[in-house]
Amino acid sequence: MGLGVANLRPVAGDGLFTAYNHEPNWQLGHDVLAPGFSREAMAGYHPMMLAVTERLIDHWDREQTAGRAVDVPGDMTKLTLETIARTGFGHDFGSFERARPHPFVTAMVGTLTYAQRRNVVPEPLAPLLLRTATRRNAADLAYLNRTVDALVRARRTTSGEGDLLDRMLDTARPGTGERLAPENIRRQVITFLVAGHETTSGALSFALHYLSRHPDVAARARAEVDRVWGGTARPGYDQVAKLRYVRRVLDESLRLWPTAPAFAREARRDTVLGGVHPMREGAWALVLTAMLHRDPGVWGADAERFDPDRFDAQAVRSRAAHTFKPFGTGARACIGRQFALHEATLVLGLLLRRYELRAEPGYRLRVAERLTLMPEGLRLRLDRRVPAVEDVPVANPEVSSGPRCPVTGAGE
Repeated sequence: MGLGVANLRPVAGDGLFTAYNHEPNWQLGHDVLAPGFSREAMAGYHPMMLAVTERLIDHWDREQTAGRAVDVPGDMTKLTLETIARTGFGHDFGSFERARPHPFVTAMVGTLTYAQRRNVVPEPLAPLLLRTATRRNAADLAYLNRTVDALVRARRTTSGEGDLLDRMLDTARPGTGERLAPENIRRQVITFLVAGHETTSGALSFALHYLSRHPDVAARARAEVDRVWGGTARPGYDQVAKLRYVRRVLDESLRLWPTAPAFAREARRDTVLGGVHPMREGAWALVLTAMLHRDPGVWGADAERFDPDRFDAQAVRSRAAHTFKPFGTGARACIGRQFALHEATLVLGLLLRRYELRAEPGYRLRVAERLTLMPEGLRLRLDRRVPAVEDVPVANPEVSSGPRCPVTGAGE
């Protein structure tokens, strides 16, 4: 785990993302939770992903009818938070029914911003320079913990649907019978609520930006959606994997703007990187993912240009291995990467089928960084497609309940 990530330890403790390799809960958590991202589990999550995306579409239809541009990063954050909350923990934050972000999102952004500031403020000066921010961060952490504790407490009195929280509460490691401790379950839930939506919301936002700037690419992707899905209003799990070009658009967006901007590795023994750079045992190397993804020696002289065909099968086969790492690498690579890719491909397919995307005149891409990268101030204009494609139904109220208080369970 990289040194910068250590500042997230107060948020997620020994959850999967922030646990040190030598901590027992890293391997235990991985063993318990990995089956939650199997193909069978993913197919079970798909209907809930659809239901949440239908809520986004319902919201975007209202904005388009009113003649308003949509807030892409804000809406993608709502979408991906609701998706991981529903699929992972059976919870509904009611994000699309709120005029302002859910307090959980506000607290989460606050803790990530604070961790980012701690990366640049020297430790001896932090108590002086970050006094007010430290108090606010403590309040944010307390709110995150209370919310998650209430969610877990409610689940212990009911039965779930075999989601991630059920696995955390009920699954024992094969062979040893070990289970996750209550404190670690809290840390794992926070980890997945934060990391499970931050990266995907950024990936979707960048992809939508590029689609709005490259109408030829959008037209080609849209034609693929129409051809593969036809008149199917609610595409099935297997139909998403058939969107090969849409996936290339997503991969190319992740190449140019990997939402996790870096990852670090520690040398286990003295070595020489690439035959040039000596590293002592215990030294750290920081991989700047965007630099790796824009290396002209790998991607060509036009490495800065957006071109989804870099990811056609022949191009991928001809490229050196380990040159595309948007989800990290090795044992510490993101456990939920297939979840994120399936969700993002589904969402892009549904949005392309329903809308033409128009960039706001004069917008220039600005990128904000907290835990992940996100386009800042990105708004798009929408046009409903003509001729009309069969409408995607709005969310089924029996599938997607309204917002409820995470502590009392009462409707809001």
